Amino acid sequence: MKLSLRDLDVNDRAVLVRVDFNVPLEAKDGIQAITDDTRIRETLPTIKNLRDRGARVILCAHLGRPKGKPTPEYSLEPVAQHLSKLIGAPVAFAKDCVGPQTEALANTLKAGDVLLLENLRFHAEEEKNDPAFAQQLAKLAELYVNDAFGAAHRAHASTAGVAGYVKQAAMGLLMEKELQYLQGELANPNRPFVVILGGAKVSDKIGVIKALMQKADVFLIGGAMAYTFDAARGIPVGNSRVEKDKLELAHEILALAKEKGVKFLLPTDSIETQEIKPGAVIRATKEQVGVSEGWMGVDIGPATVAAYRAEILKAQTVLWNGPMGIFEISEFSNGTFAIARALAENEGISIIGGGDSVTAVQQSGLAERMTFLSTGGGASLELLEGQELPGVAALNEK
Repeated sequence: MKLSLRDLDVNDRAVLVRVDFNVPLEAKDGIQAITDDTRIRETLPTIKNLRDRGARVILCAHLGRPKGKPTPEYSLEPVAQHLSKLIGAPVAFAKDCVGPQTEALANTLKAGDVLLLENLRFHAEEEKNDPAFAQQLAKLAELYVNDAFGAAHRAHASTAGVAGYVKQAAMGLLMEKELQYLQGELANPNRPFVVILGGAKVSDKIGVIKALMQKADVFLIGGAMAYTFDAARGIPVGNSRVEKDKLELAHEILALAKEKGVKFLLPTDSIETQEIKPGAVIRATKEQVGVSEGWMGVDIGPATVAAYRAEILKAQTVLWNGPMGIFEISEFSNGTFAIARALAENEGISIIGGGDSVTAVQQSGLAERMTFLSTGGGASLELLEGQELPGVAALNEK
C-alpha cells in the first residue's frame, strides 16, 4: 500500500503537488479560456486537504505538447486564474517551474497559500526524466504528492523522478480513489462482473481483454473493433473499419473466452450508413446478417442494445471502457447513450474507465449516477492491464 497524503505531517511545510491540469483551452477575444475544467475540479479535495492542514501548496502540471520550449498558448496562467475562483483564494503564479526566481517565490508562501508553476513541458528535461531537473523541482519542497493519475503512466521528472529527492512521496486523494476503484474494487469484484469494451481497435484493448478474461463473467463488445471480430468469423462487414492484420488475434480471443467459460457477446445487429457526417442516412441491419455491401457499421443496433441492457441490469460490477459507436455524431450515438442509461439504472458498482467513455457519460447527463469516473485515458488502460504505473511505483510504501 502506498503512502497517502493523509499520512503526511504537512503543517507549515512546502508540499510539491503534481496535478493533471491538461485541460482544453480555446482562444476567446485573444484570451485563452478553459472549455472543460473537470480535471481541475477533481484535484480540489487534495488542495483543500493540504490548505486546511496548513501546508504551503506548490502545484505543478503540464499542458499540451509545447515540445520542450516556452510556448505562450500553452501557458498555465489562465489555469491559475480559474483555480483562484474555484478555491476562493489567490493563487500565485510562477513564470517558470524551476530556477532561482521560482525558488524565491516559493519561499514567500505562508501556511495555506497556493502557488502554481508554469508548464513543466516548457523544459525538454521533464519528459526525459532528467535527474538534474527532478532535483531542481525537489528543491522547492520537503514533501511530494502525486495526484495526477492521468499522467501516472509516464516516467517523467515530475511524475517519477522527483519522488527520489524529497523526504516523503505520497499519493493524493484523487490518485488514491483511482487506485481504489481500478485496482481494489476489481481485484475481487462482486459478481456477475460485466466488462463493456468499445472503441476503434482490438489492438488497443488486447492487454485489457486478456487481463480481465481472468476475472470477468461477461464481455459486451461494441465500437469499430466489433467488426474485426465479425470479419474473423466470416460475417459481412461492408466498408466498416477493420484491422485486417488482427483477425488471427480476434480468433485467439474468442477461443480464450470459450476456454475460460466467459460469455463474450458481439453485436447481432448494427446501425449502418454510407457517409460519416451529421445528417447522414442510417438504417439498422437485420440480426446476424452483417453490414450491407457499400455501407459501414457506425453503432450497435436495437437488438444488441436490448441484449446488452439485460446483461448490465443483472450485473453487480460493471467496467466500461470505449464507446459503442461514433457517438460524437448524434445519428450514430444511440447505442453509446443507451449503455449509459442502462448503467445509470444498474444498482451495483459502475466504473467508467477513462477516455471517451467518460466524455459520453458526461454528455448523457448521467455522470452523477455512476459509481466512479476515471480521469485517466492511457493510465486507466495500463492499470487495468495489470501494469505498474511509473508515477505510482515511485511513491513511498506506507
